[in-house]
Amino acid sequence: MADRKQFEHVPAPDPELIRLLKETNRPVSEEELHEQRISFAFGNAPAKAEGITKDSVRRASQNIKLST
Repeated sequence: MADRKQFEHVPAPDPELIRLLKETNRPVSEEELHEQRISFAFGNAPAKAEGITKDSVRRASQNIKLST
């Protein structure tokens, strides 16, 4: 397969960043995961949607449950 141009000049990873990532090996709490989901939903809301705030997404997340 032909090499992609976007990958031709990828810089080497920062060794300090790699070291820090390896040292930081802790599980994500349920609260952190919940806040990440809220941030994701808020960040993907339509830009022109009025009334959508991070707090409104947080409130909605407490009322809307996904069925499995």
